[in-house]
Amino acid sequence: MFTLLNASDDPAHDALVEKKSEFIGDACHVDSLDEALAFVAAIREWHPKARHVAYAAICGGADGRQSERMSDDGEPSGTAGKPILDVLRQGGLTDTAIAVTRYFGGILLGSGGLVRAYSSAASLAVKAGRLARIEACRRYRVTVAYPQLGGLQQILASVDGRATEESYTDTVSMVAVVPAGACDRFEARVTEAFNASVAPEPLDMVNRPVPLE
Repeated sequence: MFTLLNASDDPAHDALVEKKSEFIGDACHVDSLDEALAFVAAIREWHPKARHVAYAAICGGADGRQSERMSDDGEPSGTAGKPILDVLRQGGLTDTAIAVTRYFGGILLGSGGLVRAYSSAASLAVKAGRLARIEACRRYRVTVAYPQLGGLQQILASVDGRATEESYTDTVSMVAVVPAGACDRFEARVTEAFNASVAPEPLDMVNRPVPLE
C-alpha cells in the first residue's frame, strides 16, 4: 500500500478544464477520516465560489481494516465521489484524501463526462504528489529510568523504530513505533539489555509512511 507525503496545508495539486468547467484536484496524507473532513472543509474555504467540492478518502490498513468515505457534493449520484475513490483504490492508496473542486462553466457534461473529469483531476493530483510506501508498525509504551534512556534509544534505532511521544518526570515514558517485522527483535533486545526490568507494553497497530527512493 502507498500514501502521500504531502501535508494537508501543502497538498499535491493540479487542475484541468473540461468544456469551460475547471476541475481542481488536491490530495494529501491524513491519519484519520476526521482529518480528511477537516482537509475538505479547508478546501471549501479556499474556494468559496466553487459549485462543488467532491472528495474521497481511505484510512487504515495496518490492522487489516480500512475505512472509506466519499461525497458527490451535489453532483449526480456516482459521478464525483466514486470516481475519486476509484483512483485511491486503483493506486493502492491509504491514509489519503483527495478533493476535487469544480467551477461550473455553464455547459452540462453528462454523467460520463463528469466521471471522466473527476477521475482525471484526482489522478493528476496524485501524480503531482510525493509518494511513500506504507509500513505497518506496532506502537509500544515504554518506561525507563534516566540512565537507561540511551540504551533504549540505541535499541530503537537498531530496529528502525522511533519515539513519537516522550514524557519526562521521575522516569522517562515514551511511545515507540516499531516496524511490525522487527517487533520480536525489539522486545527481546529490551528484555536482554535491561535484565527484564523494562517491559514494552504493546499498543495498537499504525501505518508509517516511508519515502520511496
